[in-house]
Amino acid sequence: MSERTSGAVVQAVGPAPEPQPPVYPAAASGPASRPAAPLAPRARLLPALAAVYRAQLSRARVSRIPLLFVATFQSVGIMILMRGVVDGGSEARAVVAGSSVLVVAFVALNLLAQHFGQLRAGGGLDHYATLPVPPASVVLGAAAAYASFTLPGTLVTAVFGCLLFGLPMGGLWILAAVVPLAGAALAGLGAALGLLAPRQELATLAGQLGMSAALLLGVLPPERMPDVIVWARDLLPSTYGVEAFARTFAPHPDWAAVALDLGVCGAVGVLSLAVATWAYRRAAVR
Repeated sequence: MSERTSGAVVQAVGPAPEPQPPVYPAAASGPASRPAAPLAPRARLLPALAAVYRAQLSRARVSRIPLLFVATFQSVGIMILMRGVVDGGSEARAVVAGSSVLVVAFVALNLLAQHFGQLRAGGGLDHYATLPVPPASVVLGAAAAYASFTLPGTLVTAVFGCLLFGLPMGGLWILAAVVPLAGAALAGLGAALGLLAPRQELATLAGQLGMSAALLLGVLPPERMPDVIVWARDLLPSTYGVEAFARTFAPHPDWAAVALDLGVCGAVGVLSLAVATWAYRRAAVR
């Protein structure tokens, strides 16, 4: 075709239209195009604490009978051994009170340190870290569940000790305050030891050493100890629970001193549980 003919065709038809960008259909509205829904609020402390407590209690219920038997049998055996060297008086009161609180130390300090050490080594803390619960509820719930098993064993040990050493039983009601306060102090210490230990074996070792300290410093009469050991005894959280319980065996108990010992034990419990909560946060983010 000649240039003259093509020019005529262009004049008749007109210039070619410019290319237009393609038009795509609008995206269909769906779940992906909607704004993300806000997350649910975190659970409150008390409901979360109750949930963790029930879960830990149901898991520990299987080992409840062997646990109570071992802790109680150990304390009763210690009192029988001490009966050969202690006749009565303030030394007998210290032995019975220390052996009774030793049941709490065996469970709340020793076993709880092993429990949290196992959770950290096996990745169990990751499960709790994904739950919308405050860290304090995890520590308090586990501590309360383990400490709940100590009251029957403590009561049996105290009754047996009173019969063995001829002590009055009128002040045994004070165990209703000694067990939770001493249990909180020792449970916080045990949880902190288990969470701060770099290895599970070290957590077990720390729990065993802590229980041995509660045995040596709590059961043996302080009158026969050197001053250095007495000062170390004052640093042990369970000492104040032992002192409060031992004072109730006196003919005329000093209830102001008993209340002071229980107050110190409760303050140490709050402090130790706060340290355990901090240790849980530190271990959960690693």
